[in-house]
Amino acid sequence: MNKGITMLIIRDIHSQQNLNRPKEKLRTTPRPIVDFSFGEYFVEKLLSIYSSECKRIKPTIHQINSFSTIIKSIEILLMTIQEVKQIKIADYLQSLGYTPIKRQGNSLWYKSPLRKETEASFKVNTELNQWYDFGIGRGGNIIALASELYRFDNVPYLLERIAKQTPHLHTANHTSFSFGRQSVSKPMFRHLQVSELSSPVLLSYLNERGINAELTKRECRELHYIYEGKPYFAIGFPNMAGGYEVRNRYFKGCVSPKDITHIRQQGEPRSMCYLFEGFMDYLSFLSIRVRNNPQCPQLTTQDYIILNSVSNLAKAEGILATYSRISCFLDNDTAGRTACEHLKAKFGERLSDKSIYYRGYKDLNDYLCGKPLSQSAEPMKQEGQVQSARRMMQPPKKRGLKM
Repeated sequence: MNKGITMLIIRDIHSQQNLNRPKEKLRTTPRPIVDFSFGEYFVEKLLSIYSSECKRIKPTIHQINSFSTIIKSIEILLMTIQEVKQIKIADYLQSLGYTPIKRQGNSLWYKSPLRKETEASFKVNTELNQWYDFGIGRGGNIIALASELYRFDNVPYLLERIAKQTPHLHTANHTSFSFGRQSVSKPMFRHLQVSELSSPVLLSYLNERGINAELTKRECRELHYIYEGKPYFAIGFPNMAGGYEVRNRYFKGCVSPKDITHIRQQGEPRSMCYLFEGFMDYLSFLSIRVRNNPQCPQLTTQDYIILNSVSNLAKAEGILATYSRISCFLDNDTAGRTACEHLKAKFGERLSDKSIYYRGYKDLNDYLCGKPLSQSAEPMKQEGQVQSARRMMQPPKKRGLKM
């Protein structure tokens, strides 16, 4: 009986296993609820539509982004314009080397920075922070003044020039000058002392810039002064009005009054004049001449005018008009090109633009030091152009430079 019971149990187990097998098979076999090939087609179709729509709206998105960038740039520009307008015109003029002749109420009177004159007819209203030049019948805010000074109407460029000229911005709420009991900011250079250039530090600075020290000693002075209670010293380059352009390794400015520098050679009047933007360019030219032809550099075959700022261009025009030939060695930047184009329109064939000989460099000093505008700049790396530039810098054997 026990054996029969055992066999019955075994059969029940086998039956249960047989019943379980179809269930296991059902669980392991995937059930194709949807045809998988149709699903792939559906997904690919959706991706195709999405890709097509993305391509269609991509230009629109790009335009929106570009428009947003433009709006942001305009907002920044407008903010900058408002900030620049807060700079006192009196402070701006002082940074350029112009000081008022007299004060009447809220008005400061200057000799015009835009032209030559003997009587002060340029007025600055300190309350409105506006200027007016009675000689030319024009006036306006500080940006309009910069436009007249640099003879350029590109606002971003003018903002950049003003910012570079006034690194320590004074707002229109700040008072700068004093007449009588009026409160003022103190002069930039106090207790000024002028002597021969001899400082080893300054001479080392000139050497770093490739400038001939002996030439500089003849052309420049050494200035010692007090600024904000501290003593300083710098190279001083004199101008026609008794002021100085001031330069050392860390500072660039001027001792007022601001003016051009006109160097006339002794003896018979010269028919040729060389025009430079800054005195470092002038000293660089002299240094190149002496280096290339030390025995006979012919530095005195022509006169020289150094603008000491392109804003002084109008002051030089009357003197330039007395020469039959003019050579421009201005900077290879917007201000330099604009000034040269203006002079070319005024003097025609009498004027030659010499900046083409160092067009791969910002100015003559960068050319002297071998500092091109960029490594990809084509110009002066080519041998033919280098030789051309050297010929330009060297005096001819018999007569003046053939330009």
